[in-house]
Amino acid sequence: MSKKEKGTDQLITQILKGIEEVKGQDVEILDLREIENTVCDYFIICNGTSNTQVNAIVNSVQKTVSKALKDKPWHVEGSDNAEWILIDYVHVVVHVFQKQIREYYDIEGLWGDAKSVKIETTY
Repeated sequence: MSKKEKGTDQLITQILKGIEEVKGQDVEILDLREIENTVCDYFIICNGTSNTQVNAIVNSVQKTVSKALKDKPWHVEGSDNAEWILIDYVHVVVHVFQKQIREYYDIEGLWGDAKSVKIETTY
């Protein structure tokens, strides 16, 4: 496993931990590595029930990643209305949606060629 892959795995682990700490729902990882011309290696997608929870998920992810890996996102977008917030960690991009917005944009459908892993949550 390369240094980049190891770092990416650790990042994904911490992102998932951050999502789980505030009970993000319907967590899914899309592996984009075998698709040509993608902007990153992985999408992590989840949703919250309100803009308050969406913001809480984003804050939890950033705090968890920062604490464990001393890593900050390269870019965060969508915080204004918190319907869809994107956290860009370069190789991994996290999409945090409100449920109805996620259904509307159907990222999983758009990236149907990607390998997909649904993460089982215990809450």
